[in-house]
Amino acid sequence: MGVKNLWDILESCKKTLPLHHLQNKRVCVDLSCWIVQLQNTCKNSSFSKEKIYLRNLFHRLRALIALNCSVVLVADGSIPAIKLSTYRKRLGSGSEVIRDENNIQRASSLPRNMGSDFSCMIKEVKVLGMALGIPCLDGLEEAEAQCALLNLETLCDGCFTSDSDVFLFGARTVYRDIYLGEGGYVVCYEMADIERKLGFGRNSLISLALLLGSDYSQGVRGLGRETACRIIKTIGDDVVLHRLVSEGVGFAKKVKMMKEQADIFKCNGGKLSGSDHKEGINDVSVSPSEPFLQVANAYLKPKCHLPDSEAVLSLFIPHTFQRTQLQELCAEFFGWSPQKTDDYILPKIAERNLRCFAKLRCASSELGAQFPLDKMPVACPVSAIVKSRKLQGKEYFEVSWDRMDGLQTSIVPADLVRSACSEKISEFMAKKAENNKDKRKPRPRKAANKAAVHEINLRLQGLLLSIESQGQEPQSDVDHQSRLDTQVIDLSTPSPSSRCCKILKCQEPNAKQVDVIDLSESESEVSPVHTRKARELRLFLASIKDDIF
Repeated sequence: MGVKNLWDILESCKKTLPLHHLQNKRVCVDLSCWIVQLQNTCKNSSFSKEKIYLRNLFHRLRALIALNCSVVLVADGSIPAIKLSTYRKRLGSGSEVIRDENNIQRASSLPRNMGSDFSCMIKEVKVLGMALGIPCLDGLEEAEAQCALLNLETLCDGCFTSDSDVFLFGARTVYRDIYLGEGGYVVCYEMADIERKLGFGRNSLISLALLLGSDYSQGVRGLGRETACRIIKTIGDDVVLHRLVSEGVGFAKKVKMMKEQADIFKCNGGKLSGSDHKEGINDVSVSPSEPFLQVANAYLKPKCHLPDSEAVLSLFIPHTFQRTQLQELCAEFFGWSPQKTDDYILPKIAERNLRCFAKLRCASSELGAQFPLDKMPVACPVSAIVKSRKLQGKEYFEVSWDRMDGLQTSIVPADLVRSACSEKISEFMAKKAENNKDKRKPRPRKAANKAAVHEINLRLQGLLLSIESQGQEPQSDVDHQSRLDTQVIDLSTPSPSSRCCKILKCQEPNAKQVDVIDLSESESEVSPVHTRKARELRLFLASIKDDIF
């Protein structure tokens, strides 16, 4: 739960960021919160048996892997003693509390029941995470407190949790929800926005927990969030926690009763007079079961692994992806074949490797060392681009991978390929242009062909007229001109055979019958002039046949 109504108070600081925002970041995950979220998505009786929560978690992790987002899973440790009453109410007659109820007062924390169903879920997730190369850290107490410490010490870029008290432990960037698929996004809260928009620092948020109630405090009865916020803003972040801790709940009750006369704080420099303070203590009794100092210290000094501890340092040692172990786990948990497991995870692993390469190349470029692709200290994981793709309006490339066992090709965003290896795109485009050039067949130019046909028509007419003039009596100029006008050679038909050439009839109205010279006749039946001219005509037609047709 965290702090009562705190998410509503921080609503104005909520940001919705695209899933791509997590690229190349390191995040820590409150594992219990993620499992509870996935439990709430499916509450039927077969949820645990079919491992639906584990399957959904697997897809969530593989999406982060593809973005080269380094994930650290953080599990809850022992239950803090200050939280035992809340834990008892939350679980009812849970065995974890009942069995040690006699020792609650003197115990600093209570170990969790490692045999419960929820603890078994945690174990399964940790085993799956290790097979994916994702480390897991067992917290000393609260997982969100450990996440907040890692974020506060800049050992991670943000925390995934739905417990609002993560801000009270010191977190600076919190991701409350994550949504996958097309248009995936994360819901983010930045402490810088909370300080700027609301004026609430870490001390103010702890004060809200004291007034409104949280896992560690019951709060002040009858005090709403608006009144609590007004009290804290009136006093200020620097002194409000000190005033609440030193003066107790009576101070808050006094401020509530005088909220209509809040300007008294300004007149007295933000302090209550001695008589007012005495009157407040007489009106409201301080409950010894809610010591404000103990609650404040629980938030300010949580039990966590220190940044330089061995447990934390081990998180930053490279954890390798264990393909065989993952195949065995997916076969056990989901009934998947090894090939199906590879189809799910190997493209994401390859995409992560490409993002790592792009990040390395960008960093070297910013330092002024612009290496060619073949001179990079790390080999490019992409061997070649196979083809370009367009999916849902976005550009992608299908690429082939180098030294990626079990994966030949996969589809990756085009902008990622551009940032990682733009040279591969240039090679692909050049090869594509060359292939298109080879496949392209030159088309005949119609205008040039028409001009050639017209010229050949004229030459054929001249040859034919010359043949006729040699074998017949001269005709008058009028008849000659009329015959010239009516003789047309139609070359749109297939080329004539080597032994035959015909002069076709003119299609014009009133056209005269045109004589036909049959070159298939034996040369002895025609005059020598006709024989010579026919031979010249056959040779001429054979020479122009290929050029025209």
